[in-house]
Amino acid sequence: MSSTVVATKAAPAAIGPYSQAVKTGSLVFCSGQLGLDPATGELADGVRAQAQRSMNNLKAVAEAAGGSLDSIVKTTIFLKDMADFAVVNEVYGSFFSGDKPARSTVAVAALPKGGLVEIEAILSL
Repeated sequence: MSSTVVATKAAPAAIGPYSQAVKTGSLVFCSGQLGLDPATGELADGVRAQAQRSMNNLKAVAEAAGGSLDSIVKTTIFLKDMADFAVVNEVYGSFFSGDKPARSTVAVAALPKGGLVEIEAILSL
């Protein structure tokens, strides 16, 4: 089975040796999205704004792959501080209607660029 790299200028460019997403068959594996503004490369201010920007970046990548947030079947949320769980959970939940995807949330020691939240996803098209 072959794979295709997915890229869009509507989300931040990769800041390392990886792709925004890779599509193989009916699955799309989206790399983690930080709360970076795609135009400036700067982090949004605060965990709420970073979570919103992360989800908007994920939405842009999903759409570039031919899907949508409704195509997401699994996400993983990485938090710098588990004390931010409730705020991120509220923001995350506002992006979905109906059935929500499966999800894991983990606390990490650090995120790239000093980010507070990063969200990755798997889509089924």
